[in-house]
Amino acid sequence: MKSLLISGTDTNAGKTVLTTALFAYLQKYYPSQKVGIFKPLQTGEGDKELYSELFSLNQSEITPLHFWAPLAPPIAAEKEGKTVDLKIVWQAFTTLQQQRDLLLVEALGGLGSPITYELTVADLARDWALPTVLVVPVKLGCIAQVVANVALAQQSKVKLKGIVLNCVQPISEEEITELAPIDLIQSLTNVPVLGIMPYLADAQDLEKLAQVAGNLDLGSLIIC
Repeated sequence: MKSLLISGTDTNAGKTVLTTALFAYLQKYYPSQKVGIFKPLQTGEGDKELYSELFSLNQSEITPLHFWAPLAPPIAAEKEGKTVDLKIVWQAFTTLQQQRDLLLVEALGGLGSPITYELTVADLARDWALPTVLVVPVKLGCIAQVVANVALAQQSKVKLKGIVLNCVQPISEEEITELAPIDLIQSLTNVPVLGIMPYLADAQDLEKLAQVAGNLDLGSLIIC
């Protein structure tokens, strides 16, 4: 069984787009593979409805814990008089992992985002031994964000496999090179950049998403 964690440097980095693109690619080119999507927990409006609609997945399998306030999980849970029960999440994860050849795990927020008062996404990635891809939105300041997130990954002993740059708005190749120079990012982090996702006006176009994923250097991570 294999799993891959898709994390980011921040919220709205493009984790859902990359997760959707990878699933669309595998569904198109490797239909015999049993692929699943798992989001350990969600606060606010979630992505399980999107995944269910696009790929006919069971919503309850995708996200076992959901809190309605769009806040950090321990705060959102407190507002409902609850706690973040990671036993429920772990049980759902291991059950789904046993049923799939590959499980795409979408993280909540960035690697430093809190899951409980004691644990961050980076801690979860380490404890669950999840190979991780870091999604970085191409914008001013993204170099500092990626350096900080990679430093956290190294400190937490996360198996960081690569970085994917994501264009969150229409942008020229020259601007991409200026805002997120691949050579500089790789030099500062010693982590390979696996490719660039272009801006997608329609993030639900499965043909285009599959094409985008096919242009990324992720084959050894997602092909069983």
